[in-house]
Amino acid sequence: MKKTRIFSLIALVLAMLMVFAACAPAATDNKSNDSEQTTPANTQQTEEPAKTDDAAAQTPAEPVTITYCNFNSSGGNEETLQKMVEAFEASHENIKIEVETIGYDDYFTQMQTRVAGGTAPDCYELNIENFAAYANKGLLAEITGQDLSGLNETALGAFNVNGKQYGLPESFSNVVLIYNKDLFDQAGVTYPTDDWTQDDVQNAAEKIRALGDDIFGIWQPITYNEFFKVVAQYGGSLLNEDKTQFTINSEENIKAAQTLVDRVLVSNVQPNSVQQGGMGDWDMFMSGRLGMIPTGIWAFQTFTENCDFAWDIAVEPGSTQKATHFFSNCVVMNPETEHPEEVAEWLAWLTSSTESADIRLAAGWDLPALKDLNALSSYLEITPPDNRKAVFESLDYLVMPPVIEDYALMSDIIGQYLSAAADGTMTVTDALNAAQAALVCHWKRDSVPCSSRPMLERCAQMTSAAMASERAKTVQLPRKKSSVVTGKLNAPVTEPSETYLVVSQSSRNSPQPTAAMRQSSSSKSVPLQRMPLPPLNE
Repeated sequence: MKKTRIFSLIALVLAMLMVFAACAPAATDNKSNDSEQTTPANTQQTEEPAKTDDAAAQTPAEPVTITYCNFNSSGGNEETLQKMVEAFEASHENIKIEVETIGYDDYFTQMQTRVAGGTAPDCYELNIENFAAYANKGLLAEITGQDLSGLNETALGAFNVNGKQYGLPESFSNVVLIYNKDLFDQAGVTYPTDDWTQDDVQNAAEKIRALGDDIFGIWQPITYNEFFKVVAQYGGSLLNEDKTQFTINSEENIKAAQTLVDRVLVSNVQPNSVQQGGMGDWDMFMSGRLGMIPTGIWAFQTFTENCDFAWDIAVEPGSTQKATHFFSNCVVMNPETEHPEEVAEWLAWLTSSTESADIRLAAGWDLPALKDLNALSSYLEITPPDNRKAVFESLDYLVMPPVIEDYALMSDIIGQYLSAAADGTMTVTDALNAAQAALVCHWKRDSVPCSSRPMLERCAQMTSAAMASERAKTVQLPRKKSSVVTGKLNAPVTEPSETYLVVSQSSRNSPQPTAAMRQSSSSKSVPLQRMPLPPLNE
């Protein structure tokens, strides 16, 4: 009996164990067994997605190619630009730069055609006077999302329109007073210092002029580009503060122009056209016959190679204040680009990175427009000139030309009358009055600010027959003086007997240090088309 009970108890325990074996733990074991018995095909299906995700994470995206067109590297710095591209691509593997370089003479014509035809590159280079026209016509994209704090504020502001950054300054150049130390020594004149004024320049120039019939004290071209700078030195300007009125014939401007002209016609410390003998200002300086020449820092290399005398530089002297040229080209973005972020990244690197700056400086190209002058320290170590620090000291006195849409035509008109004054065929006062009248005539007809008038379009409407008939005419010198000295558009103006408009053929008078300007700081005279203006009295 006892045995029967014991067997029954054992059977019950075994039965309970079997029940427990059929519970959850057994299910887990079955799932594990099912997983272990999965076919190889199923295993591949389970693992392949993970492998695919890993491969996608490890494979870099296809590089983006952006096109960049420029003019400033043509004629000697193509390899320098290519080094910059290679350096950028090395640190930006997802971006490739396709460079196109076009000579300055053809660049802006080609760019206008391509922009109009919708074939413009992703990004490209502009000089400052063309920048205004492109920006005003909505042809540029705002550059955003980049740290621009390292760029020179003056240069950066030149390409900012209504608070939006449409261009980045890629480089800058300025103008200094370069002087022949040997001629100064021979004339017993102390070298120029930072506190010199235009009076000091004149006194030194007269003493150097006395050294010989073929020795001259200074050569400062009487052109538009020099005029707007010297005007600023005398406290004047070409436009009023809000750029709605011309002030060409103000008292300050007349005094500035008179100083330049008198050096040719009165004291003759500057050679006239006959005395120049076909030489340019750079050529005369390198020949050792010129005491002083205000010109760009891009002349340093040429003078180093060709001058057999000692020379140095100083900050340009002023009159009531100092002022010196500031040249800057910018890079811009096509609003139609498909890669705005990549373009902005390239343009910011090109203009503000230390690596790009180092490449530019090593090549002796234009200076990068950086705020931190310590980044440009290697530039100071190059001699001559010994006083290279004057390049950076000049940055405290920068002056920009008036940036208006019809810049080229304005500069041509003013330049034409300045040439007449320099030749002695017009007085300075009559020349500036005539320039004022010509400009007022064109902007007076429309009731919109000067800075936005499409003056060139109106000129282009004049017939080719009229242009041909007037081309051979010389400038008719006005005999009546204007009653205007304020330069306001709504002021009464006495019309010259006949005034001629100079039609701009190109940007040849650009204030940028172009390839042509590297050969000489003043352009050779080119015959221009002249057309009669309509009467001023309406």
